[in-house]
Amino acid sequence: MKKQVTIIGAGLSGVYAGFLLEKYGITDYVILEAKDSIGGRIVDYPVIADGQDGEDKNSIFDLGPSWFWPDFQPDLTNLLAELGIEHYPQYEQGDTLIERTIDQDPARYAAYQSAPESRRIHGGMGKIVNTLANKLQSSDRILVNSAVKKVIVQTASNTIHIECESTDSSNSFTIETEHVLFAMPPRLIEKSIEFSPALSDAISTQWQATSTWMAPHAKYFAIFDKPFWREQGLSGDSRSSVGPMVEIRDASIPDGKAALLGFFGVPAEVRKKVTEDELKQACRQQIIRLYGEQAIPEVDVIKDWSQDVWTSTELDAQDSGEHTKPPIAFINDGLWSNKITGIGSEWSQRFPGYVAGAIDAAEVGVKALVKKQKLAE
Repeated sequence: MKKQVTIIGAGLSGVYAGFLLEKYGITDYVILEAKDSIGGRIVDYPVIADGQDGEDKNSIFDLGPSWFWPDFQPDLTNLLAELGIEHYPQYEQGDTLIERTIDQDPARYAAYQSAPESRRIHGGMGKIVNTLANKLQSSDRILVNSAVKKVIVQTASNTIHIECESTDSSNSFTIETEHVLFAMPPRLIEKSIEFSPALSDAISTQWQATSTWMAPHAKYFAIFDKPFWREQGLSGDSRSSVGPMVEIRDASIPDGKAALLGFFGVPAEVRKKVTEDELKQACRQQIIRLYGEQAIPEVDVIKDWSQDVWTSTELDAQDSGEHTKPPIAFINDGLWSNKITGIGSEWSQRFPGYVAGAIDAAEVGVKALVKKQKLAE
């Protein structure tokens, strides 16, 4: 298979890059995705809820990123408007609970309004990726279950050969391409893909040092029929020095299911030593301590990103999870010069790691590629 451009990774940045390429008239491209679905770190968790019209509908919860901030992320906000995707503010009315010790009732304080305002997507973050994918000229542009193993510069043809393996079979295939857009975390690329010739030590070291946003973290969702805490004058927001969750937020869906979303304070290496059922039980006990016996969930779920092999590496599991300085996106390294570009969220100079960073990095990378090709004509 020959393609002018190959995008590796079908998360938001990868699919948006395909959308942008088509806007610029470039249709000879392919998107490779190792998993069996698109979205990357954007993952939906649907739960059936009774619709207002009497029919069942899905309440979509975000196991990955949940918020964006229109006041300082205009490019993402404008894209949502272009795609016709609606959003709503994070619920913050009511009091906040603070749990300091296991033998004291949580203290109650007046809540504050976030500034800038946090907003969430109607239908979940996955709606952005799915809407973009549906706007591509052909669904054949995206090849799922296609894990890239090796990327090779062919000096005779001055092209790149990409060796792939199917993750759902034993089949393998090769793509010949002129340029690669990496829509993956730098650290994951460095670990999972072989380069021939090898990238310089400086680039490999830089990629290893770039933390993958969310990779060390885990989220817990307790899902209910109604947000009963609001009737008690509570915002659903709480902080705890006891744990296992250090922060809890209201993650309820308008006209859908209610939920409390918790972020673990337990390190990834410790979480790995206990079962998921044990973690769930500890979380249930915590939300009952905070919100009373009503806080027995209809269903609960944990997404531990540190155990997601397509997101996290051994270095991520030991990482603090803070945003780090973005690496250089445009590689000028020997035979690799002007052949590969980083467009994943971690490469964004403005919003590294965030959803808006995926949009920013993809726009910068695609625009630079189009400019280079125009100069070459």
